[in-house]
Amino acid sequence: VQLQASGGGLVQAGGSLRLSCAASGITFSRYTITWFRQAPGKEREFVAGITWNLGDFDYIDSVKGRFTISRDNAKNTVYLQMNSLKPEDTAVYYCAADNAWFRISRVAAQYDYWGQGTLVTVSS
Repeated sequence: VQLQASGGGLVQAGGSLRLSCAASGITFSRYTITWFRQAPGKEREFVAGITWNLGDFDYIDSVKGRFTISRDNAKNTVYLQMNSLKPEDTAVYYCAADNAWFRISRVAAQYDYWGQGTLVTVSS
């Protein structure tokens, strides 16, 4: 099983980035896919999640209206479109897969597989 996160980079405040999480070795339709992030000196936090079969979504309040999570079934890929980026969005972003496809958990320990992380840096 492999989750490959990509798309991070350096962007000015107000800019946009799109992260991708490509999965292999799992049946995507049986997994919830979620993005977490971890800023320096802080705990890993839930950002956004999507259930594959039901199309349910969840976002933390600080990204609502700015970030959009989506999926491409044919490519086994989940995206995180990030607009109006702020310096406080700076973090390493990780994608994760939970085989409890019917829920979107905000608890990192409940996830079965993790990607390697991609760094997002937002300058002021």
